[in-house]
Amino acid sequence: RLAQVLAADRRARQAAGPHVVDDVGREGGAAPAAQAAARLQPERGARHECSLSPTATVRAAPTWPDDLVDTLARQAMPLDDEAREAVRRELDSKDAGGLKSAGGEAYLPLLYAAGPIGEALEKLRAVDAGGALASRISGIEEIARRIGKRARITLDPTERHGFEYQSWFGFTLYAEGVRGAVGRGGTYVIKGSNEPATGFTLFLDRLALATGEGQAAQMLYLPLGHDEDAAARLRAIGWRTIAQIGEGQDAAMLGCSHRLEGGETVPLGR
Repeated sequence: RLAQVLAADRRARQAAGPHVVDDVGREGGAAPAAQAAARLQPERGARHECSLSPTATVRAAPTWPDDLVDTLARQAMPLDDEAREAVRRELDSKDAGGLKSAGGEAYLPLLYAAGPIGEALEKLRAVDAGGALASRISGIEEIARRIGKRARITLDPTERHGFEYQSWFGFTLYAEGVRGAVGRGGTYVIKGSNEPATGFTLFLDRLALATGEGQAAQMLYLPLGHDEDAAARLRAIGWRTIAQIGEGQDAAMLGCSHRLEGGETVPLGR
């Protein structure tokens, strides 16, 4: 009995755990665009469709803080090596006063180039007068185009918390009514081979809340000789079932809340 209970609990935890997908060999704009867009498509083949749209938010974070400063400091916004490190630190902490004190006043607009994707990109273009970030801005535009109106997209060019592993682009997925992120992903380079890749992780327990299935389905105990048609009907409307396979089984120990009697569900203990 204990083994059955533990096995059922393990399966439940595995099903609710993070779901990870990687696309090795692709790091450019098309790969994250395709993956971010794909996560907003309905997941079919289940009893309910799972779609984050239209109430989803994609928080995009071009993870450039290290080489973003280097790129701009070479010509557009010159800094010596010591100042570059200080500017990176203050951008990371989003401290406008500290950024000015570190000699990075020219970098202040980066702190304010955050918000809805359209406005943020326009601000980023204004910062990038020399065109040093043009290809990256173009890549983000492609990602936004692929997602379209399926989700709200926000952009923060200085955000890197939680994105240290990503190489140039990272994103976080949020769903209305769900606390915390329901997914994260981005581009990265595989250590050792230096092969580019794009990947994401979905938090299935939180996605269940987004689809209105956050409450666990009730478990129904099916005694020997039960009505199979009734059991099938109840499964179709959301009941989970465990069939008796021998004498002496304890339905409560197996996690059941009800038992099937005469084609109807009856709470245990009655």
